[in-house]
Amino acid sequence: MILLLALRNLAHRPWRSALLFLGYGLGVGVMIVLLAIGEALIAQASDERLVGGGELTVLPEGLDVEVMKTGGLGGLFFSITNARFVQLQLLAAPRLARDVRAVAPQIEGRLLYLRLPDGREVPVRATGEVPSATRAVGAMPALADGRWEDDAGDRRWMAPNAAELRHAIDHFHRPPVGVANPASWGEWHYFNVLSADRRRWAFVTLLIAGQIGAADSAGRPRWGGQVLVTTHAEGGGSRRFSTDHPPDAVRFSTSDADLRLGASSVRVLADGRYAVRARAAAEDGSGEVVDVDLVVTPAERAYFPGATLASGDFASGYAVAGLRAEASGSLCVGPGAAPARCERYAGAQSYHDHNWGTWQGVTWEWGATRAGAYTILYGRVQPPDSLGTGAPLFVYVTDSLGFRALFRPRAIRYDDARTVTVGGRTIRVPARGVMEDVRGRDTLRLELLVEDATATDTRTALVERGEGAYARRLGRPYFVQMKGTARLSGRMGGAPVSGTGAGFFETYR
Repeated sequence: MILLLALRNLAHRPWRSALLFLGYGLGVGVMIVLLAIGEALIAQASDERLVGGGELTVLPEGLDVEVMKTGGLGGLFFSITNARFVQLQLLAAPRLARDVRAVAPQIEGRLLYLRLPDGREVPVRATGEVPSATRAVGAMPALADGRWEDDAGDRRWMAPNAAELRHAIDHFHRPPVGVANPASWGEWHYFNVLSADRRRWAFVTLLIAGQIGAADSAGRPRWGGQVLVTTHAEGGGSRRFSTDHPPDAVRFSTSDADLRLGASSVRVLADGRYAVRARAAAEDGSGEVVDVDLVVTPAERAYFPGATLASGDFASGYAVAGLRAEASGSLCVGPGAAPARCERYAGAQSYHDHNWGTWQGVTWEWGATRAGAYTILYGRVQPPDSLGTGAPLFVYVTDSLGFRALFRPRAIRYDDARTVTVGGRTIRVPARGVMEDVRGRDTLRLELLVEDATATDTRTALVERGEGAYARRLGRPYFVQMKGTARLSGRMGGAPVSGTGAGFFETYR
C-alpha cells in the first residue's frame, strides 16, 4: 500500500517529488562527508607519527603533512633551517611574549643508522625533544621509570648565554671534502669601527686561507693566516697594513669563535664581548705599524644566525654576530719603537661578521647600516656560475626586540655619479642607491647616500673581504667600499617605520 501511494504521488506531482529526492540526497551526502572528515581528524589526532602538544605546529614551508607521516620521498630530510633562530628570535622572542606561552622544538620519527660494535648498521627511528619545553606545551609522554630532565645541551639550545651564542654562530669551519678549488678557501673575522664624528673609520680582518693542512711537493704549506687593517679618512684616502702568518702561528677551532694569528687575536670573553687585537705592517714601505686594541660589544638580539649557499663547486657561508655593536679601545699607528698616533674609541659604532667558503670568481652586494632605532643588513652573493642570472637580494631588519622583517628587493638602483682613481685609472662608483619592496601589507624603501668611496683592483692585491689572486679574472674587477648614510621608510607589521643612520656598503665595478 505504501509503495502504491508513493508511485501515484510521484506520477501526480513528478517535479515536486524530484525536488524532494534531490534535497534528501544532498543531505545524506553532506552527512557522509562530515562523518568522513570527523573520522579522519580522530585518526590523525591519535596518530603516533604526528607531533603532539600545544595549539600550533610549525612545519617547514611546503611540506605535505601526509608525506611526513607516510615517509614519502619528499619527507625524508625535512627540517627547519636555523631552528634555534626561529625559537629565539621569533616564537620565544619578547615581541610575541603576550601571545606565546611556551615553545617546544621537536624532531619526530627521524631516520638514523645505529652502528653496532660488530660493525653492522641498523636503521632506527629517533625523536629529539627538550624535556622542559615538551612538558610546557602539554606533550610530555608518560614515563614508565626514571627521570627525564634537561641537560646542559638542552639549556644551551633553548637559552644560551651571550658567549655560548657567539661561539655557536661564529665558530670556524673545515673546507668540504672534495671541493673543486681548495686553494680558494677563505674564512675570516671582520670588524669595522667608526669615529664619533663619522670622519674616520677602520676595517679589521683576521683571515685564514688556502688548502688547510696541505703542503706542496717541497713541503711548503699551502695555507696560512693574514692580518689586514685598512684605515680611512673622509676625503683623505686610505692606508693598508698587512702581515702574513705561517700555519704554526695560527690557532682556530670548529667548536669556538676564538682565532689567533701570531700576536693578533679575536677572543670571545665570558660576557659575550669580543677582545680584538691586531698588529700589522704598513704596505707603503714607511716602516710604520698599526696596533688595534678593541673590545666590541654586540647589541642583544641584533644578529644574523648564519647561512651557507652552495652552487656547483661554489660554497659560501656568512654569519653576523654583531650586526649592531659598540667598540671601545684604541687604534695606534707609528714606528714600532716610537710613540704612536692613536685614535681612541668609547662606545663607537661598530660591526662584526664572519665569512667562510670558496671565493674564486665571486662578487657580492653588501651593506650594514643603522637607521634610527633599526639596524639593517642587506646583500647577495653572486657565484661564478650565475653570470647570466641575478642572485636573490635580501634586506634583513632588526630592532631592540630582535628580528623585525625580511624583504626581497629585485635590485639596487645605483646612481654612479662619483668617481675614484685606481692605479691611475678613473672609474665611476655609486653616489646613491635605492632598494624598494612590497611584502603583503609591509613596504620598504631604503636609500643609501654615499659620503666617501674607495676602490681596489682585485687583480693586483688582496682586499678586506677575502679576495685573492684567484679572483683576478672577475668581469667587474674593482671592489668598491663606501661609507654613507641610510634612510629607511615604509611600513612593518601595519605600523609606519622610519630612521636615518650611518653605515658601510660594498659593490663591484
